[in-house]
Amino acid sequence: MAWTEADRDALREAIVLGASKVRYADGREVTYRSLEEMRSILRQIEDELAGRRDERTSVVAHLRW
Repeated sequence: MAWTEADRDALREAIVLGASKVRYADGREVTYRSLEEMRSILRQIEDELAGRRDERTSVVAHLRW
């Protein structure tokens, strides 16, 4: 899912107001479990809007005994 600036603004406003429920521009309504969860999602949105990606690498090893 691609985040928008409107999504970021809606989440920021909810954080400032102390609300745990956010209605996004596309009609989705999300109830967050905690302020920390909201801040984590906000960081993800800001990173995506700034063009930063989570560049994790996974390595899978198969051992045959």
